[in-house]
Amino acid sequence: MTSSVASPNPDFVTASDGTRLAFRALGSGAPLLCVPGGPTDCGYLGDLGGLADHRTLLLPDPRGTGRSAVLADPASYRCDRLADDIETLRAHLGVERIDLLGHSAGANVAVQYAARHPHHVGRLLLVTPGTRAVGIDITAAERLALARRRAHEPWFPAAYAALEAVNAGTGTDADWEAVAPFRYGRWDAAARRHHAAARPANLEAVARFGVEGAFTPDATRAALAGLTAPVLVLAGEYDLNSPPSAVASLAALFTGTGTPHLAHTVQSGAGHYPWLDDPARFTANLTDFLETTPPAHRPVGGVS
Repeated sequence: MTSSVASPNPDFVTASDGTRLAFRALGSGAPLLCVPGGPTDCGYLGDLGGLADHRTLLLPDPRGTGRSAVLADPASYRCDRLADDIETLRAHLGVERIDLLGHSAGANVAVQYAARHPHHVGRLLLVTPGTRAVGIDITAAERLALARRRAHEPWFPAAYAALEAVNAGTGTDADWEAVAPFRYGRWDAAARRHHAAARPANLEAVARFGVEGAFTPDATRAALAGLTAPVLVLAGEYDLNSPPSAVASLAALFTGTGTPHLAHTVQSGAGHYPWLDDPARFTANLTDFLETTPPAHRPVGGVS
């Protein structure tokens, strides 16, 4: 499947439970299915810093977001249900294997999908990934220590005070808003615009994403042993949401799998959205991985 232009209107596919799901194609080249975080619609991904010049980005709106259907049963917003939707989309596209990118919370979806359907993943790219699907916890002390590396920034005093309140469990809506600069390598006008546009609109979908039953870390870790796809894990140097130490622990899990190639990198100067902080470096990292690592091949007699 290739495309040379952005699809201005989404295509739709119907999930196994009848939910109407929207996705669009952007760019040219071989397809790369990009799972957004949030959960929110795919709009905040943009063209991933120019990656669409090299690959056709398939950009889904998770159920309950963007052009996809809002559901009467909020239980189906769970992360594991979103992983089922990735399989629906892969089958709809008619491809045996798909290169799969997950950002932030979307990496939890991508990892669960890879654990369930390892033979349908060509390459797996995890960008500033969430780690709940594999049970890697991030402590408040870890986030605060990383935040203090930004003490030279003019916005730091107010943002750090708000972060302390949030981590203590006493944060207000204003505090959550005040910590936004920590999500970016540069808190400039472009970052402010991106932050305003990236806010999830369906708070019920956010609340239900990680409820009880959404994650089975032990089972997911065990199932990843069957993954034979090359894996890229990319962290942002200053990312409080997915600190480099937690991302390194996630990358280490893949050393015990069947993957023939593991790339683990920390993008210097980057926050949670590395394609905004240094588009050229981000795109170079991903295109190098995509162009130099052959996708996994389905084993003879293998099943998914």
